[in-house]
Amino acid sequence: MQQAWKVIKKYTYLIVFIVPAALMIGAHFGGALAFLTPFVAFGLLPLLDLIIGEDQSNYSEAEEKQMDGELYYRLITFLFVPAYYLALGYALYRAVTADWSLFDYIGNVWSAGILGGINITVAHELGHKQNRFEKFLAKTLLHGVFYGHFMNEHNKGHHAMVSTPEDPATSRFGESFYAFYPRTVIGTFHKACELEAQRLERMQKSPWNWRNEMYRNVTYPLLMTLAIYFGANVLFSEPTALLGLSAGATAAGFFVVHAVMGFSLLEVVNYLEHYGLERRKLDNGRYERVAPVHSWNSNHLVTNCFLYHLQRHSDHHTWPARRYQTLRNFSDSPQLPTGYAGMVLLAAIPPLWFAVMNPRVERFMRRQGASHHIDQHNAIA
Repeated sequence: MQQAWKVIKKYTYLIVFIVPAALMIGAHFGGALAFLTPFVAFGLLPLLDLIIGEDQSNYSEAEEKQMDGELYYRLITFLFVPAYYLALGYALYRAVTADWSLFDYIGNVWSAGILGGINITVAHELGHKQNRFEKFLAKTLLHGVFYGHFMNEHNKGHHAMVSTPEDPATSRFGESFYAFYPRTVIGTFHKACELEAQRLERMQKSPWNWRNEMYRNVTYPLLMTLAIYFGANVLFSEPTALLGLSAGATAAGFFVVHAVMGFSLLEVVNYLEHYGLERRKLDNGRYERVAPVHSWNSNHLVTNCFLYHLQRHSDHHTWPARRYQTLRNFSDSPQLPTGYAGMVLLAAIPPLWFAVMNPRVERFMRRQGASHHIDQHNAIA
């Protein structure tokens, strides 16, 4: 029975393609179907997580070795790249040609934003690999959501300083998502600039050298936006139904809003992945080695399959190069009460988030012998 389940689970990762398909359905038909993607992501998935529950199983070393060599698991990530741009392109086309109401625009741009968030999940998986082709695909996805700097900052910055005060992508105990959001968006961009300057310095080159990758990270999304603006104006000269805007302004606006929503979903996931967890500072001034106890974990099956096992974040941060299909569960890592889909909804309402998560952080950190950090925060509050 367990072996049969493992075979079934192999193909459940394909459910991620529901998102581009749902966006295209919503863009084509409009109306209530424009909200099909949000319904799936924030309605159906949390419900299925609660009903189906967790999968705490791990694979044997022999199974992991076999799975690592299977092209199938890589193809699922590769194929998402054309699926993303095809779905987004069709949504942009419908945004300037269909007689959408404001209701349709809201639903479809929200749907596209969720697709942008999944985009970064796939780029995250690809960007951790040493293969140049996979890194190229990761960048191809990230430029579509104005977050090309994410790969460098995430791999070299976040993974090195996670669960420390130096990491802008680690949320602090008692910090709401709305306080964390500007700190991480600005901080990670600034950190990416610093890391790139350090790289060029090692090459004995100025930070202003044309090889500075941050130029491309900023320029490519702007060029994409301009191409969408001028291309839509040339192909579709009539004003659209959206406030009488030109086709170019409508398409470019849709693209930019979808990108902002996409990287905002990334940041709310960053918020919940390490909330309140801290690594000890050693006597030599360095922090203890990253371990499974420094990331929140979730074994909720449905969302794990939907997000390429991203929820097994404890294993990912301990061994970043491990591929998604073989990420493991560790019983000593802190566990979220539900999958990411439900936790995102919880993070949007700070009083509920604090009521659910703060007691969990306090219990876990006390078990880890780090209660003085919690006590300091409580004394200040």
